[in-house]
Formats: sequence, structure tokens, C-alpha cells
Amino acid sequence: MIGHSQRKRLPPEIFHLPVESIRRGVYSDKYFVRTRDILIATEHRPKVLMQVFTRQSGILCGIDEAIAVLRLCSDHPEKLRLHALTDGERIEENETVMTIEGDYASFTHLETVMLGVMARGTSVATAVRDVVDAAQGKPVLFFPARFDHYSVQQADGYAAFIGGVSGVSTDANGILWNSPGIGTIPHGLIAACDGDTVRASEAFDRAVPQEVHRIALVDFDNDCVRTALEVAAALKDRLWGVRLDTASDLWDRSIVSEESEKRGVCPDLVFLVRNALDREGYKRVKIVISGGFNAERIRKFVRLGVPFDSVGVGSALYRNRVDFTADVVQLNGKHCAKVGRAYHPNPKLQEVPMMR
Repeated sequence: MIGHSQRKRLPPEIFHLPVESIRRGVYSDKYFVRTRDILIATEHRPKVLMQVFTRQSGILCGIDEAIAVLRLCSDHPEKLRLHALTDGERIEENETVMTIEGDYASFTHLETVMLGVMARGTSVATAVRDVVDAAQGKPVLFFPARFDHYSVQQADGYAAFIGGVSGVSTDANGILWNSPGIGTIPHGLIAACDGDTVRASEAFDRAVPQEVHRIALVDFDNDCVRTALEVAAALKDRLWGVRLDTASDLWDRSIVSEESEKRGVCPDLVFLVRNALDREGYKRVKIVISGGFNAERIRKFVRLGVPFDSVGVGSALYRNRVDFTADVVQLNGKHCAKVGRAYHPNPKLQEVPMMR
């Protein structure tokens, strides 16, 4: 396995940055844009060392895009000296992740954009890694695209890859790591087939390329055991798996208890579906679970030995926050920093070529 320090960095052009808008400062806090303008207008071109550090521990992501911002949007990037960690590395609170040396006027307007892409990427990658670790080897599927603006899907999907997911729900999620979106049958298709899950599954089977897994969504009638068996009987060996997505305020018809913890996709429901499939000779059919899962809930399922094969996770992956701060800590080779923000060299940083 290639270590993170040996990971090949993504090329700047892959991010399709709005270069001219970033260079003009459209996406930057105004005081950074004005700082650049003041330095240029007064012909004051100080050589500084800027240090970027993390506020929380996590899995670093967004470094390659931040480097792309510097390479494509700074003035004379070839005159800058950059050192950085690599996407995928575990970082600790207050750890220095990047340093930039050079003419401050040439890159001060880029601080907002760089910190933003690192914060977003690292937050998602860290949340994903927590879920992946909780699943203990069972595949985690990245399904939060519907919970945020479509424009973030490419970066978020790459962060999910860095975090360790096994699949994503949209093609945009997988562009940077060459992974097409995957998906099962939505409730909408079942509704379009008069609420008949078997009919929807058969339509999917007829229309979709054979290399795509046949995974039937079996909770439309709130009777996962019966529906799973009906679809298995109809598709036979072509059925790869069934997905349980029972709403969190419902008890599946197979659940006799009305205890609150038995609602939704609960451990009892997964056991019931697994046992029913096995009993009828469908042991090879896998079970995918989804619907409100987070790391804590997945750990509980693993601890109880719940027989699921993979899990789809959505909005929980957008609730984590890892922030970054940048400070000028040296001026013309001498210490010059805000109190409490001294230069903290990190021997793990690698020099990054800055030629465009």
C-alpha cells in the first residue's frame, strides 16, 4: 500500500477552478483583497512566511486543491516556496499543515479560498473515516449528495475517497478518483410502478447493464421480510442484495414490539430479513442498510453482530467541523507573529514544486 507521504498529488487543472475570479478576489474576504491592493499601491513587497495550522485533529483533505489555488491564482507562483502535508494524513490539533514563503502581496488574497477548501475537505474526510472505522471492514457508501449544494459534490466525493468509502451516489462524487456513481432502486421508481417493488425490480433488471448490481429497496410497503422474499423469488440469482431503508418513525410489520428502539432499520429487522432469506435458500443475497446511520449507530450494529453487508450514510457526514487558521509568522526571515501564534515547524512537511 502506498503511504500518504508517497501519494501522487492531483494536478491543478483537475479542479476546474474559476481562476480569474479567484485572482480578482471575488471569493476572498475583502480585507485580504484590500491588503493586497495596499501593498501593491505603496510598493511595499514584504517577504513573509505564512503558517497554516489545524484547529482540530482529523484526516487532512483539500491540500491538493489549496496548492492548485496557489499555483494558478497567485502572482508569480514560481517565486513562492511551499511546504505541505499530503491529503489523507492524520493531523493533530494545532499541527502545521502548510507553509508559504514569498512576496505577501502575491498570495494574501488567496487565504480565504485555501482555508475554505481545506476545512471542507478535512471535515468530510474526518467524518467519513470515523464511520469507516466504526463499520470495521464493512463497505460504507457515501450518500449525502441531496443534503448540500450540487457544486460541492466533486470535492466532497474526493474527501470521501480519502476517508475510505467504497462507493458514491453521483458521478460527480467520483470524478477525481475515477469512480462512477452507484445506486439502487429509489422509492420513486416503485411508486411509478403502482407501488409494486417486484415490478420495479424487474424493470431495473431489464433496463440496466448487467454489470450493475441488482439491489432491491424493500421497505416501500413497510414489510421488508415479505418484500425481500418476493424480489428474491422473482430475480433469483440476478439479485445481488436488498436494501432496508425503513423510516425512523415506523415499525416494520415484522416487528412485534412497539419499543422506540425497534423503529426504523433496527437490529431486529436486519436479523429477521437475513434469517428469512437464508431459510428460503437465498444466503448469497446481501443486505444493505441505510436511513439515519452515523458512526455511533454503526458501532452498535457491529457490536451486536447485526448481519448487514454494507451501509449507506448521508447527512451525518456533513455534521463534523475541522477548521484551519493561517498566520504570518516571519517577516524577511525574522519572527513577526501575533502573540500566541509563533512559528511551529513540522518536519513532516514536504516541499511542493510551484511551477505552473
